[in-house]
Amino acid sequence: MTEFLARACLCLLLAASPALAQDEVPDEDQQLMVDPAFSDDPQAVVPAEPSAAERQRAAEAAKGPETARGQGAQLRGLDKITGQTSDFDLAIGQSVEFGRLQVSLAECRFPAADPSADAYAELTITDRRANKQVFSGWMIASAPALSALDDSRYDVWVVACNRA
Repeated sequence: MTEFLARACLCLLLAASPALAQDEVPDEDQQLMVDPAFSDDPQAVVPAEPSAAERQRAAEAAKGPETARGQGAQLRGLDKITGQTSDFDLAIGQSVEFGRLQVSLAECRFPAADPSADAYAELTITDRRANKQVFSGWMIASAPALSALDDSRYDVWVVACNRA
């Protein structure tokens, strides 16, 4: 019987809580803001449409920094069992074998304003033993964990783009 009363009280509290919340008056900051273009107030100020030049500048700023295309990439591989690292210089379209992996470079990009700041490489990594693609996408030199190869034995990451 006690359990029944406890459940009944809980149900009543839950059912009444939305009604209680509606009685509260919202703060001035929480009140619905009305777009001046749809306001009945004749003194409401309607913001002017941005000019074509302003829209162009905003679109360019939203794109982010301008990038340039590299001639190749410098990659580094780690064999987690032996602890040895290997560096690879790949040209666009070239592949290299690293243990049981085949690493192919499709493209490398870097910020045009500051070439040494970062590198973005589009890689395809295939496990030759399993005949299966284990990674396909962009790796970022400054954030290797953001898009990383998930392999129990090997790590591969981008060091830099080759500009010449």
